[in-house]
Amino acid sequence: METRPYIPWDMLNSFMIDVFKAYGVPEEDAAICADVLIESDRRGIESHGCNRFKPIYLDRIKNGTLLPVTKIDIVKETPTTVVMDANNGMGMVASYRMMEMLIEKARTYGMAGGTVFNSTHYGIAGYWTGMAERAGMIGITGTNARPSVAPTWGVEPMMGTNPLTFTMPTDEEFPFNFDCATSTVQNGKIEYYERIGKPTPAGLVVTPDGGTMTDSGQILRDMRQGQCALTPLGGLGEDTGGYKGYGFTTIVEILSSALAGGPYMKELSGKNPDDSNKMYRLGHFFFVINPEFFMGLDTFRETAGGICRELRASQKAPGAERIYTAGEKEWDAWQERKDKGCPVGESVQKELLYLRDTCNLDYRFPFED
Repeated sequence: METRPYIPWDMLNSFMIDVFKAYGVPEEDAAICADVLIESDRRGIESHGCNRFKPIYLDRIKNGTLLPVTKIDIVKETPTTVVMDANNGMGMVASYRMMEMLIEKARTYGMAGGTVFNSTHYGIAGYWTGMAERAGMIGITGTNARPSVAPTWGVEPMMGTNPLTFTMPTDEEFPFNFDCATSTVQNGKIEYYERIGKPTPAGLVVTPDGGTMTDSGQILRDMRQGQCALTPLGGLGEDTGGYKGYGFTTIVEILSSALAGGPYMKELSGKNPDDSNKMYRLGHFFFVINPEFFMGLDTFRETAGGICRELRASQKAPGAERIYTAGEKEWDAWQERKDKGCPVGESVQKELLYLRDTCNLDYRFPFED
């Protein structure tokens, strides 16, 4: 049972917008960024929500590795494709503009694809594919990230956690939404484990001697120094299918960089050789497919929904209470939280109070009562 205090969604949204504005983000862009972060918490994906508001976005604006004003340049455009330079601005803002363009192109031509380079962290990947789904289309996206994942049989962090994400319409209350990293765990989850004082499960991180480690705080410190790495989906070696995750991680790395001619792997570390900060220059790719150009949206929804329902109705393992399909747990989390607000732990409460005071904002949070 949830015991953390809740903040009403409207209050959290207004507060984040006001803080982003205080850090120099234009109001329209601040509203986009706040909604992306809050959507993560709405879905119960706390590794990418308000937990990351200060340390990933605001601190990077402050240290100069993320520009608060996003200057977007369209480098190349055709009726069905876009290449966009985000100029080291807010990755969430560039991604929003990209998806708006691709959805309109897919309305006319059935499919559209785009890439963004010189970008920064774009939040939960499922937000962008969800934009396509709400337009009655299929959304696909992926992004590279600072190196933290080792290749199969390797121990050196070479690639990012590189999510490969799909959202598809169904005839149910919620879409099929598959949003996850191609590593066994993502950096944000380990950051979350550290915040709540929980160890990282064994086998998710590999050390230079081929072993594993579980101290979440130490993992984060060692990873920044390149002294440990995350494992790809499937884990260590090949016996449990680690080569499959390694392959998917590589696919995302290639598509995120090669389609736009952007940097990749170690070039995305955010650090110069002298350990000073530099721009991350991430890349993202996006594809939108319009089912109306195939057998129609209604047919697609009915078939996709039928597949999901049959999977959930299939025989369960002994002791299992329920079979889920992708996106269902996130929907359940929203049903639980929509009238309560966003639960915030002690560390996030401290950050919110710090931001309120340093930005001279007039808010009083429920956890202060």
